[in-house]
Amino acid sequence: YMYPGSAKAPSGKLRLLYECNPIGFLAEQASGKASDGFRRILDIKPETLHQRVPFFCGGRQMVEKVEEFMQRPS
Repeated sequence: YMYPGSAKAPSGKLRLLYECNPIGFLAEQASGKASDGFRRILDIKPETLHQRVPFFCGGRQMVEKVEEFMQRPS
């Protein structure tokens, strides 16, 4: 599953604390991975209650490929 940032919503649309973190936790318990494209979702320290983040979640290899793509220089 992925919900990246866009031109209209560069920070993404899903909320970290009550959408991304619960799904990310479940994905990791099932040997998957959850990321914002640069770091593990569960490692992000929330700055606000409704903080939004880009979200990539799924099999470990798939999410690592997304991270590799996102971290390439433009």
